[in-house]
Amino acid sequence: MMRQILSYLIAALTCTLFVTASSAFGAVVENNDLTELISQYQDTHMTVEDLAFFLATHNYNATPKEGYVQVIVGGTIYGAVPNSTTGLAELTIMN
Repeated sequence: MMRQILSYLIAALTCTLFVTASSAFGAVVENNDLTELISQYQDTHMTVEDLAFFLATHNYNATPKEGYVQVIVGGTIYGAVPNSTTGLAELTIMN
């Protein structure tokens, strides 16, 4: 009986670890997609509102804030500041 319970606990722990690792991997892929999107183009006249609209049209949860765009990807909040030296924006992790 105890062996059976222990086997179930190990199986449950393994499944939990697998799901957690899969979610983290998905967030990294989305971050790479976001980084690639903002680095493909360059527009020195882009405003915070323009950048938020651009990201929203590419299915990102983007909200213009005071001086930056808040982008939420997989539970991680990023700040995108437009008009960087290369690409459309500088991307930083805010949380």
